[in-house]
Amino acid sequence: MQPHDSVHFHILEDIAHDLSGDVSFPTCLDAALLVRDTLKNPFASLEKVAQVVSIEPLISSKLLRLANSVTYNPSGKTSSDLTLAISRIGFDTVRTVSLALAMDQMLKSRNLASYEKIAHGAWEHSIQVAAIARVLARRLGRINPEDAMMAGLVHDIGVFYLLYRASEYPTYRDNREAMVSLLAGWHEGVGNSLLHALGVPERIIEAVRDHDLLQNVETPCTVCDVLYFANLLAGGDLEWMEREADPERMELREADRARYQDLVDEAAEEIAKLRLALGLNS
Repeated sequence: MQPHDSVHFHILEDIAHDLSGDVSFPTCLDAALLVRDTLKNPFASLEKVAQVVSIEPLISSKLLRLANSVTYNPSGKTSSDLTLAISRIGFDTVRTVSLALAMDQMLKSRNLASYEKIAHGAWEHSIQVAAIARVLARRLGRINPEDAMMAGLVHDIGVFYLLYRASEYPTYRDNREAMVSLLAGWHEGVGNSLLHALGVPERIIEAVRDHDLLQNVETPCTVCDVLYFANLLAGGDLEWMEREADPERMELREADRARYQDLVDEAAEEIAKLRLALGLNS
């Protein structure tokens, strides 16, 4: 048995109840769940989605900001019509924004002060992966850039959720070793379950689940491929990330990274746009 197994057991048991629907989600995910339930209906109208979104002022204000950004509104003619904004950016982007805001809000828990560096690093990494994935998808022309961006934003959502939940347990508040162990060992499994519970499209969930596997593909042609390369290019020396120890695999990953290294500079502008449009933490 590992040193922290007994501690992890209790929090993982509680999270399993949360994700099974036996216990309410944290407040910051309520709006995302409401959006999920509405968008699950294939006959949902623009007006209905706008009505649901308008209940949460934070989400509606961010959607308007995004719809009026140069990416979606090159004409520069701004609008405060939420229905028009949603028609302009699309339902998938509505889902992406609601999840991004939920993740951002989870990191604002006052109990996370001692893990601010980990939380900030995870958010920075997610923003970079999302931007790079969007740029790569546009270059390739085979993958929906919005799918790529969403996959990038949520690929480590398990880290955000575990940080948020663990901050409620006194055992984790001053035990960095236990926190890092929890994130490293469980963020992928918990993240996968959370994405299912949030009603994220299966194509995104599959991409997230397999994004860290060595791809060995000549040309990226799926969301998973794009997410793999974006994750490599974003890099990041984060405590909870698994370190590649096999020299041969390290060499293959470096070769993959080199193939699209030029995208990093191109994505810098996309990162700035994403921050501005969503109005999230810088």
